Amino acid sequence: MHIMTGKGDQPVILVTGSGGQLGSELRRLSDQYPGENFLFATRAELPLNDPGAIDAFFSRHSVEACINCAAYTAVDRAESEPESAYLINADGPGLLAAHCHAQGARFIHISTDYVYDGSIHRPLKETDAVGPVNTYGASKLRGEEEALRRHPGALIIRTSWVYSSFGNNFVKTMLRLFSERDRINVVNDQVGSPTSAADLAGVILEFHASIRAGGTISGVFNYCNTGITTWYDFAVAIRDYVHSGCVISPVPTAQYPTPAKRPAYSVLDTSKIASLLKDPIPSWQESLHKCLDRLTALRSA
Repeated sequence: MHIMTGKGDQPVILVTGSGGQLGSELRRLSDQYPGENFLFATRAELPLNDPGAIDAFFSRHSVEACINCAAYTAVDRAESEPESAYLINADGPGLLAAHCHAQGARFIHISTDYVYDGSIHRPLKETDAVGPVNTYGASKLRGEEEALRRHPGALIIRTSWVYSSFGNNFVKTMLRLFSERDRINVVNDQVGSPTSAADLAGVILEFHASIRAGGTISGVFNYCNTGITTWYDFAVAIRDYVHSGCVISPVPTAQYPTPAKRPAYSVLDTSKIASLLKDPIPSWQESLHKCLDRLTALRSA
């Protein structure tokens, strides 16, 4: 197993799932923290479905903090592979949390809006009742519970509709479809708030620095960009910004059946986390434009 190593024998800040959207954004931002000893491990390098690999890693490394970005995120496939989803989304985080607690290390774990059932039509607070409507959400909720049970000081950040210039996500799928098709259908009855993985990565590192400096931030927090939209309106915003001529038609979820049910409403109330941040949370439109500008620059580079 090859893992990007930190500096010498210093305790490391472990970032799991470093090949994904959020892990890649954290890696990009890590250049702004030259004094920190980051160690980025991809899913292949530190698989959360392999308890032996996790045990072996912590026996070799002194960990100062772990930011767990690794997850089983194939929402529909989880319905037919529940054991894999629970192993990666629940058992793995629990084991990471236990090792961090034993080493006196901080543990930051990323969760999802899918822990809610979507029946409350107002921004969802951390204290609102949870009730996942699919296997993915249920496995992520179990992961939260395992993390907090095995590391009472753990920090859980629930987020929603994540996208980035890295990896696979809705924004990049829309851009591809605009180039391939003249018209597409997008559901218009699922309501939420998109989240820039770049913004989320910045918040995670801000919290990490605060905790390292002696701050006590633990428990569950919601984070997403401000504003409320539907997948349809999100798609229209992407199309309009890139000046595509693709025709987008709104359709109800009932016309687009999937193996996993999705929550109809998953807007997150971010007032709790906003009160601790240095800067206001950007709007989803502002952050979307930054991401699209970056993708344009990458294509023309």
